[in-house]
Amino acid sequence: MLFSRRLWVAVALALSGAAAQADFAIPGYELVHTVPVETTLATPDLRDPVTVWREMFDAARQRIDIAQFYVSGEPGEPLDAVMERLEAAAARGVKVRFLLEDKGLRLSVPATLARLRAIPGIEFRVLDFSKLSPSGIIHAKYFVVDGQAAFVGSQNFDWRALKHIHETGLRITEPRLVGQVQAVFDHDWQAQAQLAAGQPVAAPAPAPGAVPFDVMQPAFLVASPRAHNPPGVGDAEEVLPRLLAAARREVRVQLLDYAPLSYAPGRRPFYAVIDNAVRAAAARGVRVKLMVSHWNTEAPAIQHLKSLAMLPEVEVRVVTLPQAQQGFIPFARVIHTKAMVIDDEVAWVGTSNWAGGYLDKSRNLEVVLRNPAMAGRLAALHEQTWASTYAQPLDVNRQYPKPAKGEP
Repeated sequence: MLFSRRLWVAVALALSGAAAQADFAIPGYELVHTVPVETTLATPDLRDPVTVWREMFDAARQRIDIAQFYVSGEPGEPLDAVMERLEAAAARGVKVRFLLEDKGLRLSVPATLARLRAIPGIEFRVLDFSKLSPSGIIHAKYFVVDGQAAFVGSQNFDWRALKHIHETGLRITEPRLVGQVQAVFDHDWQAQAQLAAGQPVAAPAPAPGAVPFDVMQPAFLVASPRAHNPPGVGDAEEVLPRLLAAARREVRVQLLDYAPLSYAPGRRPFYAVIDNAVRAAAARGVRVKLMVSHWNTEAPAIQHLKSLAMLPEVEVRVVTLPQAQQGFIPFARVIHTKAMVIDDEVAWVGTSNWAGGYLDKSRNLEVVLRNPAMAGRLAALHEQTWASTYAQPLDVNRQYPKPAKGEP
């Protein structure tokens, strides 16, 4: 399928340093991107998260609310610069609240946890999200500053996400969306306090006479799990299939992992919601370009990917980034962006992988924008990696080796 003129323009802006602006944004939303170092990928028109996060923390006057899966710093690496600005904000009287997933404690670097807890005046809480939603975790990565600006994206509070991993997020200043992100944080923050006090946690009450969620809005927030979404925030598990059902020409998707499987002790139950929607779109003649990380080639997920790739309208490419010059880095050198573009018109940027357990059980946030400019830029970002030497078509006849994640 040939690119639209709009998409070619976006590609040119993305790759031409002379034509690039300081950042790419539409009213209320700025696209923020981590380019893995030591690759040929480049996005000079997109600001990096270190720059954006520091700027946001420097602008804070009253409150910074942060929710994360885990935290991981390394001396001299990019997260240090972010932590310095967070510490400086607290030193001038900004109230900092930090909410961490309980299961993320064992994934976190003890020194980073200690540094966070040592920030004067910080309120640091740990929430076992599985007590709200069985088998669920806080997988979302987001923060809110003064109730006026928010950041939602694939970047964990991890030095590797700021340097060695392909990541994409959004800086949000549109008041309604910022308010909804704040409402999600406030619900989970209060839920942690109630659980700590041995009190039951009530799910937010739906609005009386609620009508189906309006997916035709120019911008909206969806989240998971449904039972713990504040009023006005859509259900990601319900909205994603509806958006795919409306696709007419092309769907571009970039993910760490795709699998119609969930998680349970000792087994991977079948989870068909997303896979059914993707296959239905392909059956209607919609061209699907799915790009996943090389981590996705593990069994049993690889068998499902191969089955999907057999469909005439579906192409699956696997992205393998080169090892860093310094040698193997555990849980790095991978694409981690979670994004979708539909018909060069709809952009989806979020925190969830497309597998069971993410959109139905765990806390995740996704921002949807009906904006051709943002959709075109996100499609160009997808195309840059899709057309690179790092992306190779999935070979349905190949026996893929087990990917190296935490050890070489």
